[in-house]
Amino acid sequence: MGNESIRYLIVPGWQGSSDDHWQTHWQNSLPNSARVEQADWLTPRLEDWVAALAEAIACDDTPVILIAHSLGCITVAHWAQRAPASQLRQVRGSLLVAPADVERPACAPALRNFAPIPAQRLPFPSQIVSSDNDAAVSATRAMDFAQQWGAKIGIISGAGHINVKSGHQRWEQGFAYLYHLQTRIEHDALRRA
Repeated sequence: MGNESIRYLIVPGWQGSSDDHWQTHWQNSLPNSARVEQADWLTPRLEDWVAALAEAIACDDTPVILIAHSLGCITVAHWAQRAPASQLRQVRGSLLVAPADVERPACAPALRNFAPIPAQRLPFPSQIVSSDNDAAVSATRAMDFAQQWGAKIGIISGAGHINVKSGHQRWEQGFAYLYHLQTRIEHDALRRA
């Protein structure tokens, strides 16, 4: 499953994605994929993370699908709010998995500089996948993000933060969300043609 004319850009969250995280498995199995590398995974600074994402998108003019997890999702929303139109056009869609609610009271202090979370509609088709028992985001908040960002949403039962700790090493089921997103992107492109 993959599209040769699309570059898949993996956007990890706080502390990065370890070797056994699904994002790493996806990066190894999707053709033409790369990862956004951050200079500091442990004490993330919004400006730095957005700049690293912008640089990763701009380094190649191939159309991009963003595959973000947790704080990576919030980084995508901030980037989309500031990016020039030429860069925005390059992004065909985004899969936003377990978006971290950096405005929640129990949020780690290191992530608070990512608040407030942008509420603007994302200028490309997006799919949020969240869980009904994620400590980083309630299902209600994930649905709020979907409404604000103009994204489709899927809520998985009992999936935690959809990471290694919650048993999502390969997360093969997640490819179905990516497939549906790509189908939507292709339909949109045909409608515009």
